[in-house]
Parts: sequence; structure tokens; C-alpha cells
Amino acid sequence: MHLKLLALLALSLSIVSLSQADEIYKTDPEHTFVSFSYRHLNYSVQTSRFDAVSGIVRVNDKNDGGSVEMTINTNSISTGSPTFNHILQSEDFFSSEKFPLATFKSDSIIFNQDDISAIYGELTIKGITKPVRIEVDHFNCSRNLLTLQYMCGANASAKISRSDFDLGKYTPFVGDEVTLNIVIEASRQ
Repeated sequence: MHLKLLALLALSLSIVSLSQADEIYKTDPEHTFVSFSYRHLNYSVQTSRFDAVSGIVRVNDKNDGGSVEMTINTNSISTGSPTFNHILQSEDFFSSEKFPLATFKSDSIIFNQDDISAIYGELTIKGITKPVRIEVDHFNCSRNLLTLQYMCGANASAKISRSDFDLGKYTPFVGDEVTLNIVIEASRQ
């Protein structure tokens, strides 16, 4: 009798833990990137991007928490100019040979009902880690009509100071404040 009760309890606990499991989403490399913009000599706002961005997003089934892990390959910087790409990959800026990856890690996803409104985490560039808040402007999930996979997508932004990450060369002539714009599409695994 006790064995049956224990077996039933174990089965119940496993069903409960399965129902509370995180949904895992893997980013689509063709539709996920990070762009950044900054003031250049007060003439214009320049925008460039990183083409190689990958990550995993975990969201619990109650839409009240989760985690994000993103990796940015700093060698994938795309400014529209091979010469300027090389300058930004140099030791004066991203030092891409020594620090080929920048990372963002978060275990704090803020929901407003079923929508993600913000993500708090830590951004690491050149081995320097700083807290950052990402504002989510758009968030949507549905079945992709082409692949039939369940997907989520978002547009988000954050502001950082490049000097906080040892990227401050030519400040104040080149603006210290950088706006990050994140575009992400991810498939449920």
C-alpha cells in the first residue's frame, strides 16, 4: 500500500515539475542581430551592427520569469566599410582578437501580463561586466506559417556608455552614449 502511494506521489511530482518547465527558444541567426548608434563629431548619428549574434531564451510557462543568454561575435561588426570594421576591431575599441565575444546574461525577465516589458542583466565587453536594463518595445509569439515552428520575436533597446567598457577613445568628440537596438527571432526547441 505504501509503495503504491509513493509511486503515485512521485508521478504527481514529475507531472507538476514538467508543467512548470521552462520553454526554451533558440535564436534564428538570419533574423537576430544587434545594431548600435552614437553621435559622430556632432555631425550625424552613425549606426552599425553585429551580424553574428546567437542565444538561448528561457521563459517559464506562467510568463512570469525566465533567463536570456546572448553571445555577440565582435569580429562580425558591419559598418559598411572594411577599413572602419578593422578600426573598431582593433585594440583601441573592441580588441576583437583578444575578446572575440561580448555576452549578455540575465535571469530577470519582467512581464506585463503576457508581454515581456524589460530584461535586467549583465553585459560583458572586453572582459568588463556592467548591469544593463533592456526595454522591450515589441514582443510576439505565434506559429510560423512557413516552417510551422512556434516562434517568438522581439525588438528591444538599451543605452550604455562606451567608456564603461574601455571603448571610449575620442570621447567627447565621438559620443559616449551608445544606443543598442536588438532584433531577435527565436524558435521553440
